[in-house]
Formats: sequence, structure tokens, C-alpha cells
Amino acid sequence: MAEKTLNNIALAGKWVKQEGGAEPFSCFIPNPLPPAPPIRYDTELQDMEERANRALGRLEGISAFLPDPTLFLYSYIRKEAVLSSQIEGTQSSLSDLLLFENKEAPGVPLLDVQEVSNYVSAMQHGLSRLKEGFPLSLRLIKEIHALLLKGTRGSEKEPGEFRRSQNWIGGSRPGNALYVPPPPHEVMPAMGALEKFLHNEPAYTPTLIKAGLSHAQFETIHPFLDGNGRVGRLLITFILCAEGVLSQPLLYLSLYFKQHRTEYYDALQRTRTKGDWEGWLKFYLAGVEEVSKQASNTAKKLYSMFDQHRQQIQRIGKAAGSALRVHELLKKRIILSLPVAQAELKLSFPAVNKAMANLEKLGLVREFTGKQRDRLFCYESYLKVLNEGKIEE
Repeated sequence: MAEKTLNNIALAGKWVKQEGGAEPFSCFIPNPLPPAPPIRYDTELQDMEERANRALGRLEGISAFLPDPTLFLYSYIRKEAVLSSQIEGTQSSLSDLLLFENKEAPGVPLLDVQEVSNYVSAMQHGLSRLKEGFPLSLRLIKEIHALLLKGTRGSEKEPGEFRRSQNWIGGSRPGNALYVPPPPHEVMPAMGALEKFLHNEPAYTPTLIKAGLSHAQFETIHPFLDGNGRVGRLLITFILCAEGVLSQPLLYLSLYFKQHRTEYYDALQRTRTKGDWEGWLKFYLAGVEEVSKQASNTAKKLYSMFDQHRQQIQRIGKAAGSALRVHELLKKRIILSLPVAQAELKLSFPAVNKAMANLEKLGLVREFTGKQRDRLFCYESYLKVLNEGKIEE
């Protein structure tokens, strides 16, 4: 297909008209980062960057003093997986994912919940590789993408490989699309330039700004046939963790992007049509500040709740020992069956059954199957805190 560069070149790249096919269309080829001319740091943008960094610092401080950050991370990562997948149209809820992980998923849309489960696996794989010293690179991005699409509806869309055909966003074809990313032969050069930017070539960029610019650039390139949004959102967290801004992956912007979807897409599009990187960064930094504060508050609320519940359990007397152990396990497994509790805690079935009954009397757990056998118990108040933020159940 013949290409023709249009006259209306945006500051962030160029629009190229594709001719020779059934219908001409224009696609966008971004310039390498950092933006040229450089970002204009007016007083508002400087103030927003400072506030976002302070909020991130407070979040990092809280994570350092949590008695067991893995408890919070386990659930928080799953909340993010559900939200990020919901943006892509899956119908799974947090409860669906937890049931799936307990191998108890009757009535759950399995393809949807598999996608959410894959998101958790892809996230954990990327973070594990980074902790091992593997660089944040195109190879790692491909590995994450392959895990994300494994065994799902996107499994036929070249998992782990950059696209070799044209894609588009919105509309039924490139000719009526809202946005058309670069043609296939431009994907690898654009991603190669993005990889250099991640490694501070040609110039150093502060981490928080780098994460925001990289996310926007990744979404503009749209290098995969499917899963771009999820990988692009993960990229922000990976950059912050890889460069030591966060020691734990506690910042996820999916809820913010979901609640401000129109503004999000408009801000991205203005980088392409007007070179408005400043507008994008202001939107992004507002999100970082807001989500950092939310995560900090959620962590405080959960650990205050856990302590309050522990004190309630201690007041029941001799039976408190087993009940406390089941309560500890419920922090890791919000939905729990008696056989799993028995196996994990090495307690007798009668002991586990009595302990769960005591927790139920205290109002801490609820049995929600209504069965006599194969009963499942939910740590309801924990799930309620995690569901704050408009997760559809």
C-alpha cells in the first residue's frame, strides 16, 4: 500500500495516508521520546508532579511498615486485574476470580475469568523478572503479552509477537476508525525507540514522568493485535518498580482510567493531533496522586479492620486459638472452603468447622452457597473494602 505524508504534521509525530487499498486511511507514526520541543513545565504542571511524587512517597512509606505487605498485595493485585480486564469488556468480578482460583467456579464465565487470572500471572511474572535483575525490555514486554493471552479469546492473535498487520481503534475498519496506529513495518522501529527511552536514551527522564510518557507512547504504537491496554497499564507499574520508586506494586491506574475513560482517550488523542504532552501529563499526574491516596487509605483501613477483628476473636475464650488461625488464612484467601482450611492449617475437620462457625457468629464470614456440603465462606467485610471503587459484582 502506497504511503503519503500529510501536511498536518503533529508535534508528536506524523500522519501518513495509506493509499492503494480498497479505502484510503491515515495512520499515525509517533516521533521517538522524549517529546520535541521539550515539555513546558508551567507552574501547574510542576505543582502536580510534586504532589504526585509526595503521594507516591507516602504510599511507599506505608508499604514499608505494613506487618505483612503480601496480604495486601495479594488482594490488591487481583482487584487491579479485574478492573483492567473490565476496561477491555470482560464481565468477571473479583468474586469470580477468587472462586476460580479456589477451583470453585460454577456459573462463572470461564473465558472472562481466565483473562483476569492471566493478568495476575503476567503481572507477577514481570515483577519477578525485574527483581531478578532482568531489564525492562521489549523481550520482557513480549513475555508478559504471551502470558496475558494464553488460552483466552486473544490466543489466536499472535501472543508474544508484535503485530504484522494493521489494527485500529474504534470503528469497523481503518477508514472509519477513531484512531489508526502505525503500519506494521513501523512498529519495530517505534518500539525500539521506546525501549531506548526506558533506558534513558537519549536523555534521562524522571521516573514518574517517564512512566506517563511511556504509557501514552505504547498506546499510540499499539504494537499487539490484542491486549495493548492491559500491557500498557502494567507498564506504568513496572517502570516505577524497576527504578525503585515503589518497592511493592501498589500503584494501579485502571480504576482512574475507567472512571475518566472519555477524558483519558481525549488526552491521549491530543498528544497525536496537537502534540499536547502537557495536557496528557496533567491528567496522568492527577491520577497518580488520587490513586496513591486511595491505596494508602485502603491499606490503613484493612489493617485497622484486621486488628479490630482479631480483638473480637480473642474475646471468645478457649476457642479463639483455632479461630485466629482460620482468620489469618482468610486474609490470604478471602473465599475459603473447610477442606482447604483443614489442609492449609493442619487442623482436624471438627476444629476447622467449629472455628468457622465462631467466625460466622461474630459476623466476620458468611457462607454463601446455601449447601450442606462443599460450603464456601467469604470474608465479607474484606471483600467489601476491596470492592470500593465501583467494581461490578
